[in-house]
Amino acid sequence: MDIILITGMSGSGKSVALHALEDAGYYCVDNLPPELLIPFVKLEEQHKEQRLAIAIDVRSANSLHLMPEQMNLLRDMGMSVKSVFLDANLDTLQRRYSETRRKHPLSGGSKPQSDKALLETIQLERELLSDLRERAHVIDTSLLRSAQLQTYIKTLVSTPSAQLTLVFESFGFKRGIPTDADYVFDVRMLPNPHYESTLRPLTGRDEPVQAYLRQSEEFVQMQLQIEGFLKQWIPAIERDHRSYVTVAIGCTGGQHRSVFMVEQLVQNFSERWLTLKRHRELDAL
Repeated sequence: MDIILITGMSGSGKSVALHALEDAGYYCVDNLPPELLIPFVKLEEQHKEQRLAIAIDVRSANSLHLMPEQMNLLRDMGMSVKSVFLDANLDTLQRRYSETRRKHPLSGGSKPQSDKALLETIQLERELLSDLRERAHVIDTSLLRSAQLQTYIKTLVSTPSAQLTLVFESFGFKRGIPTDADYVFDVRMLPNPHYESTLRPLTGRDEPVQAYLRQSEEFVQMQLQIEGFLKQWIPAIERDHRSYVTVAIGCTGGQHRSVFMVEQLVQNFSERWLTLKRHRELDAL
């Protein structure tokens, strides 16, 4: 059985993720208490259900400590288990609650929360979920549209879970560093195609931009250094039984240098490891 566990911060997009998984053919259940996880999976196994997506969140705060053991039990039962944690920065979560006028699941009483109370509640939720975050593949939804998140989820669950998956992501520093990154490399010191009038409207996916960057000794040297670092340490990460590693490459706007660097890294690492690529700024267009 293929099981996807969706966890994360309230307001980070768990409902969107479940809809994407439902579209992909998964039988989805929201807010399942952790103590019912094993009995539920066994029941669905009897029903010949092959793919399950289960959302577990802070509404089950009193039993979240059971999750690591439950996940290990599922794997011991021969199940394929992937855990995805959806996150977003504090400003984004506050804005989303303000726009929807919804109450936070941890807030008590019937009166609307003040900004200070909401901030404290979000911080408490992050502390309660910290262990789950450490054990999952994290997706930062702060700057993602619903369609982007759905695409990322569908791509993620399509990869085999038996080996390490490398996720290469380009981004623009002017919109912030992705909080889901395990490693961040800054390529802003490299020659910038933005200042070439013929290249400015193009992206790192276009051949003229790629040709411009290939002729840069600095770009080639940076690429070799990033590859050398990752090739030295990824085997150690594999031995630590990690399922996903996210490598973020950032330039100023996330259009040219970081995009081409990600394209190159994906090409060079895909022969040995499973690789996924994301272009945060380009995917949003």
